[in-house]
Amino acid sequence: MQGLRLGTRGSPLALAQARKVAAAIETSQRWPDGWVQIVEVTTTGDKVQDRPLAEIGGKALWTKELDRALLAGEVDFCVHSMKDVESIRPAEIHIAAVRPRGDVRDRIIGAESIEKLKEGAVVGTSSPRRKAQVLRLRPDLTVVPIRGNVETRLRKVEEGEVDATLLSAAGLKRLEIVAGTAIPTEIVLPAPGQAVIGMECRTNDTRTQSVLTGVNNQITYDCVMAERAFTRALGATCASPVAAFCVLEDGDLRMRAQLFSGDGSEMVEDRAGFDCGDYDTPAELALTLLAKAPPSVRSLFDAQ
Repeated sequence: MQGLRLGTRGSPLALAQARKVAAAIETSQRWPDGWVQIVEVTTTGDKVQDRPLAEIGGKALWTKELDRALLAGEVDFCVHSMKDVESIRPAEIHIAAVRPRGDVRDRIIGAESIEKLKEGAVVGTSSPRRKAQVLRLRPDLTVVPIRGNVETRLRKVEEGEVDATLLSAAGLKRLEIVAGTAIPTEIVLPAPGQAVIGMECRTNDTRTQSVLTGVNNQITYDCVMAERAFTRALGATCASPVAAFCVLEDGDLRMRAQLFSGDGSEMVEDRAGFDCGDYDTPAELALTLLAKAPPSVRSLFDAQ
């Protein structure tokens, strides 16, 4: 039996995540080390670092080249950070599995907390969600866009180009980087799909699907698919300031969600509880939030 080819972006974080997935699969299948071959695919999102994603094509910049390699048969499956995967995917591609969710919190680099940043401090982030959340808490701050991998963004804080930035706690841990202070989810709610590594394969590739299912975490899968149903109903894009987090509590899924205006001055929030596998309720939650949102928020979404 032949091993599998794993497609991934070439950033240090993407490669760290790919290696974790490869090792998990080799262990579950009792395959020797290296039986899952890692294939680096350069994406437009990695090549174009000087502009926000929304200006140059959105989240597809992280996935389209990997999708092409997958559908062309150059790789057998791809590994993604699920928060970077568009909520509507091609029918030929199947989200087969996810790994257990990591730490969903953001970490602030450059200060003990958002509250303790100096008056008028400059915060670097290209995330519309993080920008809106920071400005909602501290309207006096200036938020500027920064792109690049984790190490690049850390360096921009160290060199004083910005006073602070926010980074995923899970991403830092996967890179074995100790930096910053975790922000409670009660203060900064994460992005849909944050801290989850997902695996996609061709929909008609039952052999690979079977292998990937062996490393799937079903609770995380149910939570992430509910978050994706929520963002899909919103018509959210990478330019939409949206936060959503779903957890399993007492046998039910419970989701908290927030939509923001671009400057964070207006926000709507709600919660819902529902059964695993119920994607209608998260979609209804999205439409409920949009219905009560002011125009400054609603205009940033494209619900059908």
